[in-house]
Amino acid sequence: MKYINIDKKSWASGLENLYENYRLFGPVKNNKHHVFKELSKGELPDLNYLNTLLSPKSIVFPQSETMFEYSLDESKEDHHILKEINKDYSPRALIGIRPCDAASFLLVKRNFDTPEYKDPYWLSAYEATIFIGLACSSPCSTCFCTSAGCGPFHEDGLDLLLVDEGKNFIAKILTPRGENFIKSAGWETEADPTAAEKIIKDMKIKAEEKIASFVSTDQLKNKSTTRLYDAPFWEEIAFACINCGTCTYACPTCWCFDIQDEVSKSSGLRMRNWDSCMFPLFTLHGTGYNPRNTKVQRVRQRFMHKLKYYVDKYSDGIQCVGCGRCIRLCPVNIDIRRVCDIMNNYGSRSRLET
Repeated sequence: MKYINIDKKSWASGLENLYENYRLFGPVKNNKHHVFKELSKGELPDLNYLNTLLSPKSIVFPQSETMFEYSLDESKEDHHILKEINKDYSPRALIGIRPCDAASFLLVKRNFDTPEYKDPYWLSAYEATIFIGLACSSPCSTCFCTSAGCGPFHEDGLDLLLVDEGKNFIAKILTPRGENFIKSAGWETEADPTAAEKIIKDMKIKAEEKIASFVSTDQLKNKSTTRLYDAPFWEEIAFACINCGTCTYACPTCWCFDIQDEVSKSSGLRMRNWDSCMFPLFTLHGTGYNPRNTKVQRVRQRFMHKLKYYVDKYSDGIQCVGCGRCIRLCPVNIDIRRVCDIMNNYGSRSRLET
């Protein structure tokens, strides 16, 4: 494993070099919160943050994305023909992504890259992106990543992991793409691997000790899907929900979308937009029938999908990386940790099972 010492005095000049080969994205402060955006030349990512308000999933999976354009004007030769929109899939670097968010892309990839179906938009953007992680030394109080198959120094899904040591970053190169990124920046000072690994290991232990929030998932696989589906606790869990969709929009592992045509006079666009299983129209059929026409059914679907259906299908964890955004942002304080605990212990000690 190769390690590079990046003196923070050379950080800005290194990023300046990268513009020749990459579009750069990173966290910047917007009012009270940090958000990910494309950086203009000379603009530096603000790496002094706990976590961004929203995950950077929109860099690969935009909230609104135009797919095709067409004309209804029959005087034109190509009328009523869908023409694909040209997109910029040139190399891009996502700098300062937290390990939990990087891991989320691997979960989402299972939806957009299957043996049967491959989403060309998501995959093209994902494959064009280099993921430069920033280790998390001070997790948020709502983070439960270590019990969701992740961690503050987790490396899966990353090409490079940056560890902030004060006056410098230790860069742990994880893939050939990460090494090319370092070379493009011109950062060349190699660190002693043994010393760098010890520093990272010690910082990792301290960071994990700060995580005070956990979920239990060990029994989810063994639970009967139909018993959980028919369990009596869903009414109480869903009682406060206002179906605002904040949880799904904030979640880095939610992937639902809708496709709509936007027509103005004789011109039209076919667009893909984020959607949410929390919205009443999400499952509305053309006939007018809605199989999930109540709030309880929609809330149950969200948690069953993440904590049971996904578990049953893949058998290697939940569809959650423990970032805690849905907990922090829910306006009515619905807590996925509590729901997970109820589901995991249903049939043994949950007070809501009867």
